[in-house]
Amino acid sequence: MALLTRETQDRVVKLLVSEGLADAGLVKNALAEAEKTKQPIIAALVSKGIVSNEMVAHATAIVMGVRYVDLKNIMMDQENLLLLPQDVAERSMVVALGEKDGALVVAMMDVANIQAIDYLSSLTGRPIKAVMSSEEGIRWVLSQYRGDFTDVNEAAEASEEEAAHRASANVKTITQDSPISKALTTILEYAVKSKASDIHIEPLENSLIIRCRVDGVLRRVMELPKSIEPALVSRIKILANLKIDEHRIPQDGQFAVLVGDTEVDLRIAIAPVVWGEQVVIRLLDKTGTTLEIEDMGMTGHALKMVEEGISKPNGMILTSGPTGSGKSTTLYALVKRIKDEKINIVTLEDPVEYKMDGVNQTQVNVDAGLTFASGLRSILRQDPDVVMVGEIRDGETAQLAVQAALTGHLVFSTLHTNSAAGILPRLLDMGIEPFLISSTLNTVIGQRLVRRVAEKRESYTSSKAETDEMNSVVSDILPSDPSDVARVSEDLGYPGLPVANSNGYTLVRGIDDKDTPGGYKGRAGLYETITVDEDIQKLIIAHATSAEIMRVAKMKGTITMRQDGMLKALSGITTMKEVDRVASDLA
Repeated sequence: MALLTRETQDRVVKLLVSEGLADAGLVKNALAEAEKTKQPIIAALVSKGIVSNEMVAHATAIVMGVRYVDLKNIMMDQENLLLLPQDVAERSMVVALGEKDGALVVAMMDVANIQAIDYLSSLTGRPIKAVMSSEEGIRWVLSQYRGDFTDVNEAAEASEEEAAHRASANVKTITQDSPISKALTTILEYAVKSKASDIHIEPLENSLIIRCRVDGVLRRVMELPKSIEPALVSRIKILANLKIDEHRIPQDGQFAVLVGDTEVDLRIAIAPVVWGEQVVIRLLDKTGTTLEIEDMGMTGHALKMVEEGISKPNGMILTSGPTGSGKSTTLYALVKRIKDEKINIVTLEDPVEYKMDGVNQTQVNVDAGLTFASGLRSILRQDPDVVMVGEIRDGETAQLAVQAALTGHLVFSTLHTNSAAGILPRLLDMGIEPFLISSTLNTVIGQRLVRRVAEKRESYTSSKAETDEMNSVVSDILPSDPSDVARVSEDLGYPGLPVANSNGYTLVRGIDDKDTPGGYKGRAGLYETITVDEDIQKLIIAHATSAEIMRVAKMKGTITMRQDGMLKALSGITTMKEVDRVASDLA
């Protein structure tokens, strides 16, 4: 806690009380006790739990007229963090946030400490701009020195000297304590802390690039010397039980790591590229989702249609969307919703992403001959009530899934198509007879993922272009009159929707910050669902196009993914820009 004069402490306490952040009665009693024990006023309030250190730091910054930064849970860019040596940062309780207008911006507990600021200026050779943060926030960032890429750089330096030797030697001599192993561990820790879904290790002609996909968007993490590539890729191959001497063909594998208290499964894909071998690591964090379909963004009419589909004793529920759109997670959420000790649920997955109690899960193993098709044949002899097939990739698997649905099973699976309606022609392309599709499909779901607006946000009125775009997509489903707001909002599942108008809508956008790049944090799904009723069945049998099927589905209440995105933008969940990025190709 910063050393504050009595006058400053009094002003901080007065501000906390006036803003309703501290109870006046409790403060009065604490002040009286502090007078008796000669304890600083602020320390007394914090020790009694009347206020937190974060609240005190924020209020102190306001009183002193300086900027306050909440550093808790922020993942710092290593390039900025390392602008100050670790020993200096820990000794002075100060962390570097970056450079602005030629000055080094640092976060401190005591921004009035002129001596410390002068020392930092002399050390770095540039002006210092100090902002205030709490002790907890600064210690959180300091802990990232131990989780930064220092070990990676050390490994790179070691590799510079030993590159030729390591290229020809047996890579298994790299032990768990080697710099390369520490470097890989550090990269994985950083990705887990950043809640990344993928790590990309990409060789260039003279360097190695590390990128992480966070909330669906790739971000460059760092650049390493080219010499580190052979040892790093070999280490990953060893852990994934891949052939370390094979560099000509792609290889896939997997392994699990424990990061802190979190177990993370890793899927490894290695492919030869022009300048070496590219490695993509998919991180499957079992604690990363609640597996509740409502929390994932499905609501209103779409949710009702899905619940009706999964309540039937047999038939198929299929989800569709591009790679990484959350299809498998949706299936898990639906399986979790119907899970009951009275029914036997069997899954066939590649890989098993979330382990669920009460569900018999099988991992596909192509090398051993266990494919989706052969595994599905076996599953159907295990007296299942519900079958989940991770993905329908070919006609044989599709035929077996349809037969399972016809013989009294409830079948869940995924297909790679752009929309829900696209599932139906896709099954036709796989050789499934139209009458079989129409008689087995219960519900089809199309989905994509958008980034959520961060908690730090601001409101604005939509521009004319945004208003026109929104009206062209959702004006026919928005309330047409104030008296319709409650009914339409409840039906669509988005409270407080505005009345359709041409004057503009109130939208939100996030504040671009260190812990919320672009103003986003987390993701939500855009969904469209189609119930295969008698009218849709007739269209399938008539080989109707996906556009014709969607037109009829919309007449029956289906909300398209693009419409769902616009409704989420109006509700403050995401932004128009994000919806256009993800669903610009959809009607």
